Amino acid sequence: MKAGVWAQGEDQGYLSPSPLPILPHSHAFPKNVSRYLTAFVTVTLIVALDMITKHLVVQNLALYEVIPVIPNVLNITYHKNPGAAFGILAELPFNYYFFSTISVLAFVILVLAFLYASKERKTVQIALPFLMGGTLGNLIDRIRLGAVIDFIDVHWYQYHWPAFNVADSAICIGVALLIIEMLRKE
Repeated sequence: MKAGVWAQGEDQGYLSPSPLPILPHSHAFPKNVSRYLTAFVTVTLIVALDMITKHLVVQNLALYEVIPVIPNVLNITYHKNPGAAFGILAELPFNYYFFSTISVLAFVILVLAFLYASKERKTVQIALPFLMGGTLGNLIDRIRLGAVIDFIDVHWYQYHWPAFNVADSAICIGVALLIIEMLRKE
């Protein structure tokens, strides 16, 4: 077939841009492209929302400042967490390198898990991008600031849950979806 000549596809004719064989229209893109695009958009939205909300907190609050949203239930605050979840291991002398390395490894493992996960396991296909977005959002903070910015303070009067952020919420949603998937399989 010569370049620039009309070729007949399954449903319609179209102009061939090259001398390569023309694939039928339904096979022009890999079947998985929507799966990858959905994951990419999910990760991007989570990271963007995480970065925007953290930026707003840093620009508008002083460190440890508290703004009550729902009295005795929800505050917006500004904390820096150099450790793992809930501030665990925050006092390690090498925590920046340790947690940054762990985050990079976790992100790579999550991407590989997504690439190799069965397409039929829809819950896993939804969970892994939430985990990737959350991991990437917190990793960006660690690399830029040496700590993760947390600002959501859920509490009942004086009993406070550790402050968290959008990335942490995405990770929790991803983990919850994976637990649901595991329970359904049993």
